[in-house]
Amino acid sequence: MNPTILSCAVTGSHTTREHNPTLPVTPEEIANDCVAAAQQGAAICHIHVRDPDTGKPSMKFEYYEEVVERIRQSSIDLIINLTTGPGGRFVPSADNPAVAAPESQLTTPEIRTDHVVRLKPEICTLDLNTMWFGGGAVINSPQNIRAMAARIYAAGVKPELEVFDSGDIQLAHELINDGTLRKPALFQIVTGVSYGFAPGTETMIYAKSLLPANTQWAAFGASRWAFPMLAQAFLLGGHCRIGMEDAVYLDKGVKCKGNGELVAKAATIIKTLGGQLASPEQARAILDLPAV
Repeated sequence: MNPTILSCAVTGSHTTREHNPTLPVTPEEIANDCVAAAQQGAAICHIHVRDPDTGKPSMKFEYYEEVVERIRQSSIDLIINLTTGPGGRFVPSADNPAVAAPESQLTTPEIRTDHVVRLKPEICTLDLNTMWFGGGAVINSPQNIRAMAARIYAAGVKPELEVFDSGDIQLAHELINDGTLRKPALFQIVTGVSYGFAPGTETMIYAKSLLPANTQWAAFGASRWAFPMLAQAFLLGGHCRIGMEDAVYLDKGVKCKGNGELVAKAATIIKTLGGQLASPEQARAILDLPAV
């Protein structure tokens, strides 16, 4: 059995401190939680950033830069995975759905990948979904995905392909066939988001069956499905993800005190089921990343 790569999604864009007051918000807090997650066995940390004053999701380069610099200056070995998801949301105005409401953040591929091009993490996400999600439409057109992918590869970064439904995987096949996406590919199967893949054994088996051959993949479940789907991903031979982007409870009625606790429990589940965690060095070899 190959080692299992455990990723930690430390803050995301949906969770708030009303959900859990220990959610990391400032660049220092986010970086510290990445280090804590790595100390508990995470080989990868998936990173969004927030406005330190409001706690709201942000796309400011200076916040990404501070988080990345803090992690790189620490003594911990960790694979950094920056998001490119922000900038893909369109919210229609109530009186004229053709006009964007103030909450819309739809912007260009260049803006959505600017921090990746400049900071050059080892991995970044590339969303393949177009769907209704959290009160707005997430729009990732094939044209924009192609433009984002070109910039990501040119920066020497490996895209992690986020797939929320079967059509996203069909699109991935098309983009691999036309040369937009390169093999070996890395997929992240997302379950538990409304109108996407429903969480469950049958869903994950189906999603896995659609993936290209010789693909590395991971999967996770949102909210209360986080730990059950982590175990399911492991049992099906996939890699795993946990973190406060996806879940804020350590157990029923027990909120976690930070990402480190979630990672520690996830590591225990994987080890109890007979697995072993991949170190960052092993994860780089598995994912065909350059050695550090």
